[in-house]
Amino acid sequence: MIASIQPSLFERMVALRRDLHRHPELSWQEHRTTERLVSELDRLGLSYERPLPTGVIAEIEGPPDVPSVAIRADIDALPIQEETGLAYASEIPGVMHACGHDAHTAMLVGAAELLLSRRDTLSAPVRLIFQPAEELGAGAKSMLEAGALSGVGAIFGGHVDRHYPTGTVVAVKGTVNASTDAFRISIRGQQGHAARPHETVDAVVAGSLIVMAVQTIVSREIDPTHPSVVSIGRFEAGSAPNVIAGTASLAGTIRAQELEVRDHLRRSIARICESVGQLHEADIKLEIEEGTPPLVDRGPMVDVARSAAEAALGPDRVRSVVRGANMGGEDFSWYLQQVPGCYVRLGARLPDSAGYPAHSSRFEIDEEVLASGAAWFAEVAVRGGCALATGDAAEPALGGAR
Repeated sequence: MIASIQPSLFERMVALRRDLHRHPELSWQEHRTTERLVSELDRLGLSYERPLPTGVIAEIEGPPDVPSVAIRADIDALPIQEETGLAYASEIPGVMHACGHDAHTAMLVGAAELLLSRRDTLSAPVRLIFQPAEELGAGAKSMLEAGALSGVGAIFGGHVDRHYPTGTVVAVKGTVNASTDAFRISIRGQQGHAARPHETVDAVVAGSLIVMAVQTIVSREIDPTHPSVVSIGRFEAGSAPNVIAGTASLAGTIRAQELEVRDHLRRSIARICESVGQLHEADIKLEIEEGTPPLVDRGPMVDVARSAAEAALGPDRVRSVVRGANMGGEDFSWYLQQVPGCYVRLGARLPDSAGYPAHSSRFEIDEEVLASGAAWFAEVAVRGGCALATGDAAEPALGGAR
């Protein structure tokens, strides 16, 4: 085993992870998962609260005059029909833990057990945050509004990643996840007979022009060194082959790693919609739904995360380079708007296999990551607490940044 975890603890984490994997629950529906977590916390003798209908916050006591250090796991699953063939595959039709949140949850429970064995040496209280609805990008914000970070001075989290060998931890300074805005475009033209297009305003033609035009925003307006994405994933229009559509709707996503680029992409989509509307005399409306901000690891807490990985797993297990820009979103970014912290990748590559990607119906991980993840979570809580107690964690939060 990569981390020095008691075999009995590892077995308990595996059992918990597999139980959660068999019974996945979608965002805001994690009721059984929450009850399962409560039973684990009762077993450990930890006090806890349930600030939302799903999700739990627990506390390991420490010195009263020091801010808490928080460690967080997400608990929700995805609307995917599992096709792994695992003995513990999902028993819930159309729902699957296809992103590893079951593993994150088991790691955090394991870390709690490790921390309890070191309770007398803690320099700060430790808060365990089991968060719902990460897949919707909404759970972290709701937990914040419910007071999850009240009295917290720093926060740490992590995500299993098949791109890295099991037992490695990737901690880098800078942006590690992109912002995730959604947009919808509604087009109203004039329906009519397909044989008399001159009497119509064709919503399909207008929509098609928008689709093609937005492809040039990233390729021709954004510096290639600044990763960004604009993708349209839905285009709905028309009712019959001999009828020109009078209405159409499009929907897509905007991803950026920098706030300035994010704003540029929004403005450009709005400009294109306005111009196409004028060109075709169509009424075009754009709605942008603000998602999670970019996730940016900054300052001394990245160093804390690295030193914790070295102590728990060995210096050869720490990585400081990622394999390209990650344009996926992660609502842990909302926490980092409020307090310093670090979000890492936890290597979970299956032996001799690249495996299937997250959000795939065949997604699998090497369960040895439960040991390395729990060891890192426990150690980073200890070292983060020391940094808070000594004042070495000074770092301005992003505050009002969008």
